[in-house]
Amino acid sequence: MAELIDYERKSRIAYITLRRPEKLNALTDEMTIRLRDTLERFDQDTEAWVAILRGEGRAFCAGADVANRQARPLEELERLGGTSGRNAVIQHLFHRFVNYKPIIGAVHGYAIGGGFSIALQCDLVVASEDTKFQITEVGRGLNGLHHLALMRERGAYTFGLEAAMTSRYFGADEALRHGVINLVATVNSHVEAAEALAEAILENPPLAVRALVRVRRIWMQRTEGETEALEDPHLHLTKDFKEAVSAFIEKREPTFLGE
Repeated sequence: MAELIDYERKSRIAYITLRRPEKLNALTDEMTIRLRDTLERFDQDTEAWVAILRGEGRAFCAGADVANRQARPLEELERLGGTSGRNAVIQHLFHRFVNYKPIIGAVHGYAIGGGFSIALQCDLVVASEDTKFQITEVGRGLNGLHHLALMRERGAYTFGLEAAMTSRYFGADEALRHGVINLVATVNSHVEAAEALAEAILENPPLAVRALVRVRRIWMQRTEGETEALEDPHLHLTKDFKEAVSAFIEKREPTFLGE
């Protein structure tokens, strides 16, 4: 079986690739854990000073694998306290670092739900002009507070609130206009654009760059912690959540009851 996460280094740039293209790189618990471990591998790789995080195939990441994570039995959802398996929380992927080296998200195709969350956690984001972003959580009966908090960090609170409440798609140009991403690249050139950005970063003293990244990550984690304290701890146990998941799997329109 192919590795779910690939790691390679060329000179000072590390390439971390999501490799589940047949499922648009949707994240299972196992894949999330492997991504966390790979990010830590980059952090400890003394020869790598910048990383580019990308997706293989037609998409960056289509979010959490609904069948694997959200369609769990009610008893398991209660035991876990959410939809994520142990040590497989997408929102915590960037929490365990020592060296605070910059990570550039190179996104294309779909970056939705948990995939959009990963992009927002990256320090800089380059998106192909064909990218479609979406905060899917509210539409699934959960909430988009994590996304909203990170968009607020990027100065896009008002836009983020509307995107979360409507669950609509938005493109790379709109994301750039609101400050959600750093750069739009032409189709199929997003990795090359990220490499150019990485090379520009590498012209600076690495410890000075890492000092900036460290402060940004601390701010991000503080924001995430405050957001988690505000989240409704029971949304994943509601009837509307179950209906949203069932409708997604069965490819039909959901009927919500407000329960």
